[in-house]
Amino acid sequence: MTERLSNVDLRRLFLERHALCDSPAGPLTRDGLDALVERLGFVQVDTISTLEQAHHHILFTRAGGYRKPQVKHLLEKRRSLFEHWTHDASIIPTRFYPYWKQRFQRRAARIAESRHWIERFNGRQEAVLEEIRRRVAADGPVGSRDVTPDDVEERGAWWGWTPSKAALEYLWHTGEFAVTARQGFSKLYDLAERVIPEAHRAPEPTDEETVDWSCREAIARLGVATQSEIAAFFAAVSPDEAKAWCAAAGPDVLRRIEIEHADGSVREVFARPDVLDLTRATPEPPARVRFLSPFDPMIRDRDRALRFFGFDYRFEAFVPAAKRVWGYYVLPMLERDRLIGRIELKAHRNRNELEVRGLWLEPGVRPAASRNARIEAEIDRWRGFTGLERIVWANGVRLG
Repeated sequence: MTERLSNVDLRRLFLERHALCDSPAGPLTRDGLDALVERLGFVQVDTISTLEQAHHHILFTRAGGYRKPQVKHLLEKRRSLFEHWTHDASIIPTRFYPYWKQRFQRRAARIAESRHWIERFNGRQEAVLEEIRRRVAADGPVGSRDVTPDDVEERGAWWGWTPSKAALEYLWHTGEFAVTARQGFSKLYDLAERVIPEAHRAPEPTDEETVDWSCREAIARLGVATQSEIAAFFAAVSPDEAKAWCAAAGPDVLRRIEIEHADGSVREVFARPDVLDLTRATPEPPARVRFLSPFDPMIRDRDRALRFFGFDYRFEAFVPAAKRVWGYYVLPMLERDRLIGRIELKAHRNRNELEVRGLWLEPGVRPAASRNARIEAEIDRWRGFTGLERIVWANGVRLG
């Protein structure tokens, strides 16, 4: 008989796997930050800073003692983290680097067949690549501004990229270069051998080892998943590779279990072999309210968030204003093991104000003095983290 996780147990297990069952209170050391990123597997990077950039938001949500210079130190000094791609641009533990080598090779093969990339190079790919390689090897790190000519005629047909900018991105995507630092949000590129420590750069896993590692690490962090969710976690293996891995995995690696969704429906999925023990040991999530980034790994898969939590979330920053249901930068609100509503915050750094632009509770979630106090406390924590002096409420927006 297949064992089953109730929806309550499923939600709590999923939150625990995403480091959201622990209290975010207390200090955070550099070692603690390294451990947190490894526990999550990666942290997405994004340029939108309506409230705060995605990686800072994701980390602060889990560790109130987190401070922005910490991740910069780990990326640029300690080199225990590096930047590359999972499903999107991300910060990743450097010890995972060997398993990105397959991605580098596959990316190079895809780029070779991509019309967009061919257009970016304006027919001069090999010459431009060789010039950028020579320049970086001889002169050290460069950014796209350092290699971009003023001549607009040189610009390619995709996002205004010049061939030199395309070369930097190509060499980074395919592993010859690595991001060594950032100036603002602009990447500085250097030879990978000068950025990635030799201990992590030297190993050469086989394709089979990379698939096995990627799938094992995915199910370890998800707890329960379909084979497509295992493939999508790092976006490093194909759905067919994940399917074959699941079919071949023994009971010491993978088991089958039923999970109950928020609507009461039941589905059989794959799970860690110790999933029941892990569920029993999972603590109750803290009562405090937390505002999740739209890029938080817990809600990255919108369909899964709907199935597990009954929360229908769409990030509307890229939706035309007239078609938005909620707002430009609306954040899910997490309380214990439930997504209880949405809040829209905007940091007005020029006015030193944090604006509450909208607040909506989910159907069936009632306003109460204790809940309102928790929401207000979280708003004030964000005021402090963003370094702003005042909280202002937009006209008509209120608690309860």
